Amino acid sequence: MALKRRNKVDASFSMSSMTDIVFLLLIFFMVTSTLIAPNALKLLLPQSNNQTAAKPMTTVSITADLKYFVNTGGEVERVAFHEIEPALQLAIGDNPEAYVSLHADKSVPIEQVVKVMNIAKRNKYKMILATAPEGR
Repeated sequence: MALKRRNKVDASFSMSSMTDIVFLLLIFFMVTSTLIAPNALKLLLPQSNNQTAAKPMTTVSITADLKYFVNTGGEVERVAFHEIEPALQLAIGDNPEAYVSLHADKSVPIEQVVKVMNIAKRNKYKMILATAPEGR
């Protein structure tokens, strides 16, 4: 008895449906990734191409170990934090155009820098924050 099958089973596999699914997933992830917004603040920082032409009348320096130095008339003296304001008042007086240059080591916490800037604000002094270029 010679029985023959009428339908032959084809052992090949069609990859077209698999590629369609992969492309749909790719498009889905590309679209959804553009909708995700990172949790960051968008800040518009001021920019300048030139430097301040004002010459500071005195300088306050903060070292890495939080020691404060005030330059009063060419002489640099170490002062405690609570002595900064009287030293600046003595050096500058009531000059409305007084500039104070603040030099801080980059390892100094920003809180200490802000405290010195608040002293200048209370006395209506203009503050110049001087930074050293990288590598120094």
